[in-house]
Amino acid sequence: MLTSQILLWAVVIVQGLLIAALARQVGILHERIAPAGALTLHQKVEVGEVASPMAMTTIDGAPLQIAGKRAGRSQLLFFASPDCPVCKSLLPVVRSAANAEADWLDVVLAGDGSEGEYRRLRQMHGLDGVPLVLSEALGRAFGVSKLPYAVLLDEAGRVASLGLINSREHLESLFEAKERGVASIQDFLARRQGA
Repeated sequence: MLTSQILLWAVVIVQGLLIAALARQVGILHERIAPAGALTLHQKVEVGEVASPMAMTTIDGAPLQIAGKRAGRSQLLFFASPDCPVCKSLLPVVRSAANAEADWLDVVLAGDGSEGEYRRLRQMHGLDGVPLVLSEALGRAFGVSKLPYAVLLDEAGRVASLGLINSREHLESLFEAKERGVASIQDFLARRQGA
């Protein structure tokens, strides 16, 4: 009986040491893996550049100013398509961001195509309160080549961050980049490693 108790305690101690070593390795891996941010493609617009103001009309007939100075308000342009499965999976995230950040952020859904399909898409995902603009010129102005894509404009109408968005983390990385005053999370990490 005493021998089995001693062996059992030895196994428990060895197991505890293995768990501690494994936790340490997980911590080291966590430090090495960079956070995922929105992928910035070769675009026509650079971060920090003042975006050209554009007067648009939503599909509901309301006038909408894209870019330009906005008193204390930023603007998120989310480019999506009804045919894009990733876009559809991210629309609840966009809705959540529009609600959670409503005190400083105006979200605009943008695209190019059939008005009826976009209306159904907006209604299906509970985005009826979000302005929807259909304009090929708007996408070209921001160099949108792949979807889903987002552009975050700050209060002064400058491009705060932009990129290809494939997950909630990518969308949140745009807000984080704006807050830190960097082009992207990757840019922030590169600066931090260089310092």
